Amino acid sequence: MKKKLMTLTMALALAASLAACGSSDTAEETTTAAETEAAETTEASGEEASEAETSETEASEEAEAEQTGGTLTMATNAEFDPWEYHDGDDIIGIDPEVAKAIADKLGMELKIEDMAFDAVIPSVTSGKADIGMAAISVTPEREASVDFTDTYAESALMLIVGADNEEITGVEALSDHTVGVQTGTTGDLKASEIVGDDNVDRFNTYFEAVESLKQGKVDAVLIDNAPAKVFLSQNSDTLKQAGEELDKEEYAIAVAKGNEELVESLNAAIAELKEDGTLDEIMNKYIPAE
Repeated sequence: MKKKLMTLTMALALAASLAACGSSDTAEETTTAAETEAAETTEASGEEASEAETSETEASEEAEAEQTGGTLTMATNAEFDPWEYHDGDDIIGIDPEVAKAIADKLGMELKIEDMAFDAVIPSVTSGKADIGMAAISVTPEREASVDFTDTYAESALMLIVGADNEEITGVEALSDHTVGVQTGTTGDLKASEIVGDDNVDRFNTYFEAVESLKQGKVDAVLIDNAPAKVFLSQNSDTLKQAGEELDKEEYAIAVAKGNEELVESLNAAIAELKEDGTLDEIMNKYIPAE
């Protein structure tokens, strides 16, 4: 009987031991599952928060881009060294550098569209370009079509003739002579006033006008002083200046009529570039002080 009792006791003890082990394993499994679920929940929450922060950042950047970003399209005539001209596939010169500096101030990307000079202002008025920069002088006729920013540079007209020409000593001696000009420029208007339309030969570029002068097809060329000096330096044995400079001019940026917001932004940028010396640096780079 005692043997049976002992055997029963041991069996019960073993069963209890096995039951205890089973409960412990189950508890551990339950705990581990709970911890894993909690960790996954936390990780998911973190990812959602991160995604939310990323979305907010992107939205902020997009909003900022809408306010200050975008593209500033500049219409020009890249035949006007040193103001704008071709260097391989690039368009460089005073105006492109000034425009780039302005675009940087506005947080915008500059895009340059090259075209005939007399197409620059129509391009602005039609909205194909945001601004016109091509050494554009401010005149009442142009102010009737576009608004202008503050002046960013000054110039004057210059008359150039053949090096052996002793007859034309200035504009006062132009009577009955043929004058070459670039179409649509202030030189074009001035030449018409001096010698009349019939004695004005118009060309798409100053280069063509000067080549015509060198070939004896026109007697003189009326041109802005900066490009005139470039041509004179390149052709010192065949060309010369005749008389004094005339008609001081102010260059400004053309903007579509009524776009006051853009004019104000451009004026603010121009003022900063004048203040920090950037404009002077650009001018001196292309037109060294004499």
